[in-house]
Amino acid sequence: MSNSILIVEDEIKLANLLMDYFKLTEYEPFQINNGNEVVDWVKAHQPKAILLDIMLPGKDGIELCKEIRQFSNVPILMVTAKADEIDRLLGLELGADDYICKPFSPREVVARVKAVLRRTTTKVDSSTSLVLDEDQYIASYCGKDVSLTSVECQLLKPLVDKPGRIFTREQLMGNMYSDHRIVSHRTIDSHIKKLRKKLTALSSDEDFIQSVYGAGYRLVLQ
Repeated sequence: MSNSILIVEDEIKLANLLMDYFKLTEYEPFQINNGNEVVDWVKAHQPKAILLDIMLPGKDGIELCKEIRQFSNVPILMVTAKADEIDRLLGLELGADDYICKPFSPREVVARVKAVLRRTTTKVDSSTSLVLDEDQYIASYCGKDVSLTSVECQLLKPLVDKPGRIFTREQLMGNMYSDHRIVSHRTIDSHIKKLRKKLTALSSDEDFIQSVYGAGYRLVLQ
């Protein structure tokens, strides 16, 4: 994979501003202003991360994110001009790694990209990372184990598989119950509370499961 950051933004001044800020980092920025050009470029260059605006000429950001996820796990940060649209984006289960709302500080964008890259490129070391044994219903961390229920194991699995990614309650609910039963958000929150309490036994210094206000939950590994 290259060291490039792809900026997909049709506001030329904003795209150029982001380009200038990323040029001051260790990454090499590229910009595309039309959605129709994105997929072929991503396949050819395999960027480190993609800043993907929603509103674009040609294919929009939602369609592009879905297409890219069919062949790549490259970190994608969706950019929207509407704060209330983030809930809708999460509900679409696009597989994006983060969401940024305009207007934003270019420095904040660079920091958010670096944070996502730290989360998604950290190598897994079984001695220092949270590991889930799905067969035994056991979570392990730094040599310590804790037993889980079947539901807790299914709840934790997507979070462990994709640390840092935000999962809505609906997404977690679908993973927990194969029979697609309808349960309330309070039920999910209750399971999360119990799961957090168990994980505290592994490390009182780590807050593994982080609540994302108005969105859902994600696993944070230090």
